[in-house]
Amino acid sequence: MITANDPKRESWLEVQAKSDFPIQNIPFGVFITKDDIVTIGTRIGDYAIDLSALQMLGYLKGIELTDDVFLQDNLNDFISSGKKTWRAVRNRIADIFDKADPTLQNNAKHKEAVIFKIEEVEMQLPVYIGDYTDFYSSREHATNVGKMFRDPANALLPNWLHIPVGYHGRSSTVIPSGIHVKRPMGQTLPKGESQPIFGPSTRIDFELETAFITTDANLFGESIPVDEAEEHIFGMVLLNDWSARDIQTWEYVPLGPFLAKNFATSISPWVITLDALEPFRTVSPKQDPTPLPYLQQTGDKTFDINLEVYLQPENGQDNLICESNFKYLYWTMSQQLAHHTVNGCKINAGDLMGSGTISGTAPNSFGSLLELTWAGANPITLADGSTRTFIEDYDTITMKGYCQNDDIRIGFGEVSSMLLPSTATMK
Repeated sequence: MITANDPKRESWLEVQAKSDFPIQNIPFGVFITKDDIVTIGTRIGDYAIDLSALQMLGYLKGIELTDDVFLQDNLNDFISSGKKTWRAVRNRIADIFDKADPTLQNNAKHKEAVIFKIEEVEMQLPVYIGDYTDFYSSREHATNVGKMFRDPANALLPNWLHIPVGYHGRSSTVIPSGIHVKRPMGQTLPKGESQPIFGPSTRIDFELETAFITTDANLFGESIPVDEAEEHIFGMVLLNDWSARDIQTWEYVPLGPFLAKNFATSISPWVITLDALEPFRTVSPKQDPTPLPYLQQTGDKTFDINLEVYLQPENGQDNLICESNFKYLYWTMSQQLAHHTVNGCKINAGDLMGSGTISGTAPNSFGSLLELTWAGANPITLADGSTRTFIEDYDTITMKGYCQNDDIRIGFGEVSSMLLPSTATMK
């Protein structure tokens, strides 16, 4: 049972009313403590909790864990331990920090070793990412792009409604929130010209995405049934798939995204487990035509996750420019993982699977500036009176996500990065 999710639980740690991290969340991440120790931890309210210290002090006794599982600089070994272990650890943490449990609460020495203020720690990339796949699963986003660049009457390509389209990205440039991104250089083809030029991209964009992180899911040559896929998903993060639209336009035919996408992908540092999201399951969009049998799922396989994007100019204020929702995605995580492995592709612990840009039907729900400004034709106006068609140097893009019902709010925190000038134009 998922006892950690009890909405009546209260923690003896202070938690603000609208915190993303109540005791019912219990995410997992990696951070450096004020003593320069790298450890795996969790978060309640504005407190980071050192799980390696908690284990060494005996609070996780009885759970099948190796002695060094939380002494790693990534979550991969813990992820490999499987869903039964993840759930047991979450349940135990919830008990330890429940206000009804005095054990740690009344031990000042142990609390000093285990608990840190969130501003005292430095968050790291939560997993070692061996492989990164990015899907293209929002019907609204794919339709908008098709209208802009192909035939408006036939915006979706013939295969789109039959398979979760995806491509293999570059794991070496996946970075945690807070790491700045440099404007990339590349080839572009100016409008009306027949020969490309080389220089800094002038059309940098964000893409509002989430991503799921897998465990060791299958053997080489084996596939994962769609209704068993969630057993192999550890949790979710927010993802900003930075994109250079002018480079992308020139290079993507015939093989798809390459340099336009692989210069940076930012993710939020706390991994939110599917167990924590369980109270927010909801129905996904109706699929017509009916997918082939290996993609036909039963039950609700998506979640009601509110998503927001903010743009902050240098020395300016945050501007909310997009409000979307994870439940808008046409293809679910279960279908994405089932399709990814139907040919026998092996999936490993720590693999990252991007959702693709998440857009809704309303114009303010479009998950990229490409759509929000309709390829630059309709600039957006910020609070300071300036306008944007694409991201300018020293703009900061921040994405937030949260679920909320009458009982609890479970959030993802944020993924936030500033765009810096290219090396060629730096002063």
